[in-house]
Amino acid sequence: MNSTTTDRYQVCPIGAVQRTESDIKLALLPPFRPGLLQLRHFSHVIVLWWASQFDTETDRNRLQTTPPYAQERVTGVFATRAPFRPNPIALTTCQMLQIDEEQGLITVHNIDAYDGTPILDLKAYFPVSDRLKEAHLPPWLVDWPEWIPDEGLGIRS
Repeated sequence: MNSTTTDRYQVCPIGAVQRTESDIKLALLPPFRPGLLQLRHFSHVIVLWWASQFDTETDRNRLQTTPPYAQERVTGVFATRAPFRPNPIALTTCQMLQIDEEQGLITVHNIDAYDGTPILDLKAYFPVSDRLKEAHLPPWLVDWPEWIPDEGLGIRS
């Protein structure tokens, strides 16, 4: 591997999460709005976002954790969906409820990101690529539901 920890890659936000009491929108910046063309034909979108509230030197160097869903277990961050990690990149697959291409607004059912969270990229959800026929979880997650509950993930601000 030729990469070193001194290599750097430039990313820029394409928009931000906007949360209100009544809805959640992905708000794209004007230069990126043409990228929404034809996205309305999909039911879901994969949102890659920057866990900006965890972008600190301490959080970037935190490589092990006790997940809230498995308090009796210490895991590496790569075995979790924890927002603190060497690069605080997160992703959520969201059901799209409405798209306003002109305003650059996508209303989504839910996302586990805070208001103001920077959005790095959007990718249309393709079941053939993004869903697995057979997958398994570790034993400490056997009680987890198969799907996100209809009421969502509970993130508010």
